[in-house]
Amino acid sequence: MSEVNTQKLVTDLKVIAHDTEELIKASAGQVGEKAQEARARLSAAIESAKAACRRLEERAIEGAKATDKVIREHPYQSIGVAFGIGILIGVLVTRK
Repeated sequence: MSEVNTQKLVTDLKVIAHDTEELIKASAGQVGEKAQEARARLSAAIESAKAACRRLEERAIEGAKATDKVIREHPYQSIGVAFGIGILIGVLVTRK
């Protein structure tokens, strides 16, 4: 569940960064001092968001690799835990 949310967040951050870069390019003709300051701050924010996105992707990949390693080392225990959680969720959902 959190892997899906992480992937959606990464995708959304990439879209926002792309759109913001397009906005900066479109406003390049603005010569006002405030416009230039705003573009500089926006560029810095984009770079910060891109760095955060890369870190988030790296952490998600590391987490997936760690999970895969644990499951491969303990396959029967993993199946048992998944089965137990499935039964618990099934009982809670069917309960009135």
